[in-house]
Amino acid sequence: MSNTLPLRAWPAIAAIGILTACGPKQIASPQRPGQDVIVLLPDAGNSVGAAGVSNAQGSVDLDAERETALVMPNRAPVLTRFSDADVKRLFGDALSALPPAPRAFTLFFRFESDELTDQSQALITAVLAAAKEHAVQDVIVIGHTDTMGTQQAKYGLGLKRALMVRNLLVGAGLDGSSIEVTSVGELDLLVNTADETAEPRNRRVEVAVR
Repeated sequence: MSNTLPLRAWPAIAAIGILTACGPKQIASPQRPGQDVIVLLPDAGNSVGAAGVSNAQGSVDLDAERETALVMPNRAPVLTRFSDADVKRLFGDALSALPPAPRAFTLFFRFESDELTDQSQALITAVLAAAKEHAVQDVIVIGHTDTMGTQQAKYGLGLKRALMVRNLLVGAGLDGSSIEVTSVGELDLLVNTADETAEPRNRRVEVAVR
């Protein structure tokens, strides 16, 4: 839209249409010729976020669900709020065509082991279900450790944990070619600790389903 300066958004940005907290969504459905409509919607986790919409004539901030900016040539953006019915009427078809939102899972391990805790073992089914929601499956599995042991040993243990999770997913029916596996050892701690500290929350595998 040539009359509108770049949007500033925290954490979501969309040039025209609908904004969600999880990332850019560009859906053009102007109310009238020359008018752009920007609607803030929650992401899959019901987080709304916030966004700023500006042009040469002024700006408005969106920080509540379904808050809407109407942007017209040579006028400052107008702040209003759409109803659920408005959103469905204008954007229902486009929203239903969007792919499932990315999902993230954290699986925890027993001390100095590649064995999942019972609670994390139960999450394998949820990871598999999330992956199968996508027509093209893309899963990233990253192994992590606490600060116990040498760097080489921690990298190896993180990789062993990530491969174990990959094997569980493949055994449950996920195509192994869709899974990327890596290890960062202790380089991305969930809880910052000193060296040689046994911290169960750092003994984990993070799974991203996109």
